[in-house]
Amino acid sequence: MLRNEIKDRKKLGEIVRFIIVGSSAAAIQYSTYLLLICWLQPLIANTIAYLVSFIFNYIASTRYTFRVKSTTKRGAGFVFSHITNYLLQSGFLKLFLWLGFSKQIALIPMFAICVPINFLLVRFFLHKK
Repeated sequence: MLRNEIKDRKKLGEIVRFIIVGSSAAAIQYSTYLLLICWLQPLIANTIAYLVSFIFNYIASTRYTFRVKSTTKRGAGFVFSHITNYLLQSGFLKLFLWLGFSKQIALIPMFAICVPINFLLVRFFLHKK
């Protein structure tokens, strides 16, 4: 039973750290996006903002969230998960803009859908085996 409690605590800690890192990455992405939509189309602004956020997210995810060494295999998995996440984000951003959400607000419901999916993908590729 003690082993299960330790395992549950580790999982909970991982989730809490993911929320901190994910919230920070989303804030970086959203603030960069808000700055860039003054001059660029929403999808282009989001692409640039995503790339800025991606760099922070990889470093923080390996060092802090999952506490694993950065390897080529983990890096490739992280890139794959984030390509998937980026495509989801782009699709939902287009959908919410099409539904009439303002370009300033459209990222909020997009994050609500994509962040949990991204957690599962990133955890799968970065988690210690």
